Amino acid sequence: MDLKHLRAFVTVAEQLHFAHSAEQLGVSPPTLTAQIQALERLLQARLFQRTRRSVALTAAGEAFLVEARAALAQVERALETGRRAGRGQLGRVDIGYVGSAVFSGALQAQVLHFRRRWPQVQLGTCELPTAQLVQQLEEGQLDVAFVRTPVVLPSSVASHVVARDRFCLALAADHPLAGSGQALASRVLAGEAFVAPEQGLGLREVARRGRFDPHIVSVPGSLQAVLAQVALGAGIAVVPSVLVQVVHLPNVVYRDIAGAVIPSEVAALFRRHERAPAVRQLIQQIRQVKCPA
Repeated sequence: MDLKHLRAFVTVAEQLHFAHSAEQLGVSPPTLTAQIQALERLLQARLFQRTRRSVALTAAGEAFLVEARAALAQVERALETGRRAGRGQLGRVDIGYVGSAVFSGALQAQVLHFRRRWPQVQLGTCELPTAQLVQQLEEGQLDVAFVRTPVVLPSSVASHVVARDRFCLALAADHPLAGSGQALASRVLAGEAFVAPEQGLGLREVARRGRFDPHIVSVPGSLQAVLAQVALGAGIAVVPSVLVQVVHLPNVVYRDIAGAVIPSEVAALFRRHERAPAVRQLIQQIRQVKCPA
């Protein structure tokens, strides 16, 4: 028995007319009769009582109609589930991120927009150090990762910038350089103790401009941990300027860096040849983000 036999039976059971049912199914009346007879032989039961003028369901036919309808409905649900999964409307996407991606709002914007468009796709999120994010992405444990660039990437991983800001300085409020409120030249930072964030681009550029080797006293990891060290007087830090608006810790002040802006970027990382439809939907959404230079 296959689906065409079930559909033939249900159509005849609802129409109670073989000629009309055959026309609806797009088959000849003899073909439809043969399908019903094959089904009756399989079930070893008469499904219809036929006369020259009428067609009626037998008791076996009535009982079988309930199950046949349920079976066809289940098949249709299965087919629709498969179609939706193939379109990326179902499934799961695992996202990793560094904390500054949350501070920038880039991660939230992508997740919220994706959930509105594809509410039945499950999203998993976790915060990890950059090195682990890249490794887990390459190994397939994560599908998309949000990081601060630059990051060394394997050839199988691509990136797309989703947010831009600039670097600034975080200092303890009682630090001698904190009082003026003016932008600080890189050269005046020579000899300072630095608390280094995971992404060291900003600090390296400040040191290059100031022509000094930075004295790094701590590398605590996340930006929150960096600012905590600054608040405790361990040193100063070069951090993304987005923190000025979103993180306010007692005894921490922010100052601009004099000279040309030192840009900072948040990028989404993903596999170049992704096959999972749901993940591809998120990647397509991410690629639509256009950040001003």
